[in-house]
Amino acid sequence: MELILKTNNENSIAKIIALAKKLDVIIEQRDVMVEHKNEKEELKKRILNFKASGPSSFGDAAEWEHNERADRDISFSI
Repeated sequence: MELILKTNNENSIAKIIALAKKLDVIIEQRDVMVEHKNEKEELKKRILNFKASGPSSFGDAAEWEHNERADRDISFSI
């Protein structure tokens, strides 16, 4: 079984490592900041390089809103 714990609190890390050693559990530490940064950069590149394959299926949003609200009866009560 694999358990992944993430924290920036050095005190918590020390306690977890001490407990793992008492329980005879194998500990593997990784610097997640590097991996996380690479994932964010990759996602940013994908978003910036996105190109739609065709026109939007939603059409003109302003026209849709105008049509939706055109026949609405608004009752004013005083």
